[in-house]
Amino acid sequence: MFPEFSLRYVRLPERFYLRFDPVPVPEPRLVAFNRPLAEALGFDLTTFDEQRAAEWFSGNVVPPGADPVAQAYAGHQFGHFNPRLGDGRAVLLGEVVDREGRLRDIQLKGAGMTPFSRGADGRAPLGPVLREYLVSEAMHRLGVPTTRALAAVTSGERVFRRVPEPGAVLTRVAASHLRVGTFQYFAARDDVEAVRTLADMAIERHYPHLLGPELAEGAEGERYLALLEAVAERQAALVAQWMGLGFIHGVMNTDNCAISGETIDYGPCAFMEAYSSTMVFSSIDEQGRYAYRNQPWIAQWNLARFAETLIPLIDDDQEAAIEKATAVIERYETRYEAEWLGVMRAKLGLAGEEQGDRALVEAFLETLAAGRADFTLAFRRLSEALQEDAPALLELFEDSQALREWLPRWRERLAREAASPEAVAARMNATNPLYIPRNHQVARAIAAASEHDDFAPFEALREVLAEPYAEQSGYEVYAEPAPAAERVLRTFCGT
Repeated sequence: MFPEFSLRYVRLPERFYLRFDPVPVPEPRLVAFNRPLAEALGFDLTTFDEQRAAEWFSGNVVPPGADPVAQAYAGHQFGHFNPRLGDGRAVLLGEVVDREGRLRDIQLKGAGMTPFSRGADGRAPLGPVLREYLVSEAMHRLGVPTTRALAAVTSGERVFRRVPEPGAVLTRVAASHLRVGTFQYFAARDDVEAVRTLADMAIERHYPHLLGPELAEGAEGERYLALLEAVAERQAALVAQWMGLGFIHGVMNTDNCAISGETIDYGPCAFMEAYSSTMVFSSIDEQGRYAYRNQPWIAQWNLARFAETLIPLIDDDQEAAIEKATAVIERYETRYEAEWLGVMRAKLGLAGEEQGDRALVEAFLETLAAGRADFTLAFRRLSEALQEDAPALLELFEDSQALREWLPRWRERLAREAASPEAVAARMNATNPLYIPRNHQVARAIAAASEHDDFAPFEALREVLAEPYAEQSGYEVYAEPAPAAERVLRTFCGT
């Protein structure tokens, strides 16, 4: 059933990982399986057997050809550097080449105590596993680069966090699990050759356009500087997409910043409802370091840490290397601003560019904040107000006066593009989703599964989120903000 493993990472020197077999669980049961993703990865589903799949995706049986390892990495956690983190509860089974010829990691998350666990149990509660499954797949459908969920298995044991919870294992698929923290692990040990090895792997896997012709002797550093530039470009685009969806990652530590430009490690993540630029959901982010409005600049901070690891590769002259890398990091701000404005223009239905567009976007966000309006629905229903005020839009605002004053400015701006209202509405509705993983809906699905072994709410939500831009008759409740009694204002990690 499994495609052939290529085992690229395990061919690296052993200081990059520690070999580790997943710790078996007592009663594995497959509760979610992503068949379309499995087919894309090259799985042979004609021989699919649910019990055998449960054994593989729980870690009880190592799939044929796999060579499990726990990867080494370090990281800044809430600004404080930890030189040795590593996969404390995850196991990389290996890599496969999917049907499009792309290399993909397959990893078990919650597979038991590894040498990097630092005293933790190495397990995952069912709730965070289901959250990552739902949110990562929703992000994929929303068009955001992301790791994906292949399977979820309950373990038949209890995991103790705030309260005892059912245990589970998530199978995660990623372009790679190379992180800023992976580079930091070796840079902290002055292991320049290991950093070079990682950089070469990152270029080969994620930025092959940088390989090109051989560089002149003494100019090899240009390629590593170009790597930094490419990673910065992808991070700018990624975070701009987050901001356009009201998504708050919650734990943007450097070990959660993927070199590939994918969203990775869905812990206390959330989508905000009532718009607030200072919104924080994560229970462990007590100072608001990773608040919604801070995400672009935290990404820049993480990139600066990445740049520090590459300094010895960029130029033998340290001062020259720092100057070159600093220029890249400083350009990130301009790049991000352009990406963000592009995202927001599309959300407002604007196809062209004008000087006053930023002010128009910011004014709309101010109306959202003043009216405590739902971020997702306000953008979605805006397409109904192209020609006249729309009651469904106005009712989202506690006070709609600022919105009423803004709408004529927006319509005047659109009029200069000479597009029909029907065309503008169509492109807006293809950009502004109707369905997102609303926190209360995710919480309901988790509670039903964890407390009553009822996965029907999870499956229903998963189906709705598979078509986030299309109106789905009979599923209107999934587009609604949480009732006051069900608002989720704090989210938790599963570690």
